[in-house]
Amino acid sequence: MRSLILVASSAIALAVAAPVLADHHGGGHAAHHGHDAIAAAVAAPTRTPANIERDKYRNPAETLAFFGVKPGDTVVELWPGGGWYTEILAPLTKAGGGTLYVAAPWERGLARIREKQAADAATYGALRLAEFPATGAGPKVPDGSADVVLTFRNVHNWRFGGADNTANAFKQIFAMLKPGGTLGVVEHRLNEDDDAAKEEKSGYMKESSIIAFAEAAGFELAGKSEINANPKDTKDYEKGVWTLPPVLREGETDRAKYVAIGESDRMTLKFVKPAR
Repeated sequence: MRSLILVASSAIALAVAAPVLADHHGGGHAAHHGHDAIAAAVAAPTRTPANIERDKYRNPAETLAFFGVKPGDTVVELWPGGGWYTEILAPLTKAGGGTLYVAAPWERGLARIREKQAADAATYGALRLAEFPATGAGPKVPDGSADVVLTFRNVHNWRFGGADNTANAFKQIFAMLKPGGTLGVVEHRLNEDDDAAKEEKSGYMKESSIIAFAEAAGFELAGKSEINANPKDTKDYEKGVWTLPPVLREGETDRAKYVAIGESDRMTLKFVKPAR
């Protein structure tokens, strides 16, 4: 039977996620320890102040708790960009004796992470850099090595970034995870009744599209959360999701309007690689 799908608000998600994690990882004490460690990482003094200002949109503590990330895990962050989540995941795994891979197109996709390593080796020096999707140009995340793989607002880039690499990306993610491992996906959400053609240029994707790609690779959907939902997002902008913060592609035109909306409405999906 397919895993129970949990749809929750931010407050409910934490309450629901905790017992699920306790069952999977061996007790409520472990779950509470994981939540405490995540809270400490979110509060790390090494985080960039401008990034902290965006916690109200991205809800990192609730999101990582929902995905079941633990400080001792081997975690893979895909396409980290400027390292918004890396600033949390690096101190989290360092404190817990875990391992953090950051994986992106080799090497341009890792340039800003290398800058962080050069500026703060104490926090970021232990990061392992890898190529994703793997082509042989750089080291890859070893197959069967990861407890958790995380990707934040990237699937639309794999789908429409010049070539459709989505199926290959999910296949590679499935391979890098241990049996029973977790894939956590946050993505800009298109309404299910909208024209699917909007996915191509808007930056938004339907939940059903993401789920279909994941299931085709062998994943099972384990949960949904509304932690990162934003009902103010109308998703009807000429310049797509980039109209909203943090990009604000319209510049000063209607800036106050878009700032008031905030960042995009986002799906938060948890998948598992079957243990069998």
